[in-house]
Amino acid sequence: MRKFTFEFGRYRRFVFLAADLFCLIASSVILWALFKIMPSINLQVSTTEMIVHTLIFSVTTILALGLAGAYKPLWRYATIHDLLSCFFGVVFGAFVSYGAMIGLHYAGAFQVPGQEPGARFSLIYTGLNLMLSRLLILMERILYKTLRDYTKKQEERALASNKARTMIVGAGATCRVLLTEMQMGDSVYYPVVAVDDDPSKIGRKIKDLDIEGPISNVPELCEKYEIDSIIVAIPSSTEEQRREILEHCSKTNCKIRVLPYLHELVAGDFLKQAKPLKIEELLCRAPISFNQREITAFVQDKVCLVTGGGGSIGSELCRQIASHNPKRLVIVDIYENNAYEIQQELLRTYGNTLSLDVHIASVRDYTKMTALFERFRPQIVFHAAAHKHVPLMETAPEEAVKNNVIGTFNIATLAEFYSCEKFVLISTDKAVNPTNVMGATKRCCEMIVQCLAQQSKSTEFVAVRFGNVLGSNGSVIPLFRRQIEAGGPVTVTHPDIIRYFMTIPEAVSLVLQAGSMAKGGEIFVLDMGKPVKITLLAENLIRLYGYRPDVDIKIEFTGLRPGEKLFEELLMNEEGLKPTYNEKIFIGCQLSVDADAFFEDLSVLKEHAMHNLTTAVVEDLKRIVPTFNHKPNNTAKA
Repeated sequence: MRKFTFEFGRYRRFVFLAADLFCLIASSVILWALFKIMPSINLQVSTTEMIVHTLIFSVTTILALGLAGAYKPLWRYATIHDLLSCFFGVVFGAFVSYGAMIGLHYAGAFQVPGQEPGARFSLIYTGLNLMLSRLLILMERILYKTLRDYTKKQEERALASNKARTMIVGAGATCRVLLTEMQMGDSVYYPVVAVDDDPSKIGRKIKDLDIEGPISNVPELCEKYEIDSIIVAIPSSTEEQRREILEHCSKTNCKIRVLPYLHELVAGDFLKQAKPLKIEELLCRAPISFNQREITAFVQDKVCLVTGGGGSIGSELCRQIASHNPKRLVIVDIYENNAYEIQQELLRTYGNTLSLDVHIASVRDYTKMTALFERFRPQIVFHAAAHKHVPLMETAPEEAVKNNVIGTFNIATLAEFYSCEKFVLISTDKAVNPTNVMGATKRCCEMIVQCLAQQSKSTEFVAVRFGNVLGSNGSVIPLFRRQIEAGGPVTVTHPDIIRYFMTIPEAVSLVLQAGSMAKGGEIFVLDMGKPVKITLLAENLIRLYGYRPDVDIKIEFTGLRPGEKLFEELLMNEEGLKPTYNEKIFIGCQLSVDADAFFEDLSVLKEHAMHNLTTAVVEDLKRIVPTFNHKPNNTAKA
């Protein structure tokens, strides 16, 4: 079949020319036979006249068809314009041949019994020949296109077993382009159905592809048509519309690819621009926007110090700070590998244009941190260094206190002593009504910030609180990815566990925005929208890898870990909320802290932690943080 198609394509014009010539001759033969069978029809045209007329009509029509471009198009992709070229070619040939026959009559070339020389050639015969020949030529092309389409579909069906049965979401102009690319190129996609919300499109076809709908029926339609792959092809959609579409698509077991937004789309191969769905795109809220001008004014030409600068949050802080032209960026981290990676990344990006210092040091080491403050005199301090792993901190409360509480106290008091302009603490939603040691220590850190804010005359202290960060070190996404790549199972602690999520860039932009807004003592909270069910997150991630949850990759429930809650909160009950000019950022009302009593309790906590008195440390935390409800494997809503 391929060889035949190749050979036909090579001689296509000659084949169509011969076929047209055959149709023109056949038209005259059919009329001649009709006149012979039905002698009652007398058009007063002799056999000689018919032969001459056929020769003239055939030659002029073939020439006219050639001039009209009827032999140029690929007829399997024929348009109305191509069909009109055939129509006008035949009409032109008919007029020329009719005129030639009249001229021959007046010249006396023909003598029909009963007619005087110079009599007109039969106009009725010419009209019948015109209509019949035009009909035969058009039928010839339609027959070719039908056979070619049938052959093409048979070939596609034969190859479909090696291609992904594909649904296209969006039956507009972009869908039409994708279908052309799939049909003409060596595509790995086999288009099966298009889906749209427009009632005027549902039930119709686009390039022979059925259009179904609405988009909310995508899961059912995927089962009906046995879909393997989904391409979302609505580049003009809003972020909210896209999230809703992706939410429906993520309920299937299909691989999902998404075309960029209209302003990101470039001319060319649309299929190559369709990118795999990212887990961030399934967050149940719009991305948070921040005032970059204010952040620039906050950071530009300032000496900025970032503790924990090699971690997921700390390193992104360093990237964003570096992009706003600081006077100097000082990175402090205890883990040399992470510190080295962010150092090399920034050097590659900015070279000598960024004044960068990287130091391996622990925030527990007051003497070393004092030396760094003395040397660099930071104006803005971002404190991201902390132990964050909940189960590990349950087994080592004293280590959580040493690093989180004592480390924060060291950096915060040094910021006050060296008259830094601002101190920004990275906090967590687990500090609210904590049920685990890590959350309790972070609440202690917030209390340190609020206590110093009440006393300080030179430094503005602020805490920024947010939920889980997608892709951060220790978050569920990297864990799930490793488990999926290993073939499963994916482990989830509880079927009903939910968490708030945000992206790393969002979290860091919040920190910078909050720092620019801070007046001292505030706890900034992000409106993170709806919490995400971890089980659904795991299922979506499994589907992104092209697997089916609980079929290809199992999901196992392991039970809540010590200190883990089903639900996380972003605010303490007594704090309340105050809006800011950014509708997504709120301020928790400042709580008064008895500084003398607090620092006395803090001193006792430090003493017990340094002597590794685990039980005493937990009791101290309960005393300092009244809302700390330490119940391992607590399953009740806190």
